[in-house]
Amino acid sequence: MADTAGATRDRNAAASEDADLATETLKRRREVLSVLVRARADELDGALRALDPSPEFEVLRSPEFGLAMTRGRIGGGGAPFNLGEVTVTRTVVRLASGEVGYGHILGRDRERAHLVAVFDALWQSEATRAFVEDRVVAPVAARAAKEDRQVRVKTAATRVNFFTMVRGEN
Repeated sequence: MADTAGATRDRNAAASEDADLATETLKRRREVLSVLVRARADELDGALRALDPSPEFEVLRSPEFGLAMTRGRIGGGGAPFNLGEVTVTRTVVRLASGEVGYGHILGRDRERAHLVAVFDALWQSEATRAFVEDRVVAPVAARAAKEDRQVRVKTAATRVNFFTMVRGEN
């Protein structure tokens, strides 16, 4: 009976470790996708051309356009409201090794959505994950961070501080 309880504990511990690893992998994939969608088509195309051998894949869902409702909040904390619709492009590809990649981007750019899907699938493959991290994710993240800093500096230069003066009653 003790052997059965020990084996059950071992299986539960292994299952818990597997679930933790899956959660961490999913979290990292979301981070990678958030960087990939900020990549320019030429950055993605150049990296894909540098990959040897070129990956084989099939298109499961051709790039297609659609609309998505964007939501906003006044001051970041107010009640959400519908701001308006934006165009989006989505596509799905599957590598010959079986990994399925999804590309969803703002705007109407079939090529970029396709490349995002390809790199999503390549990132999921252990054989090409390091390549995607080093040749795509790191440089795009650095460029995006630099552009964000420039926007923040430019915005800070135009900031106006308003204050209210209260007059005392005489």
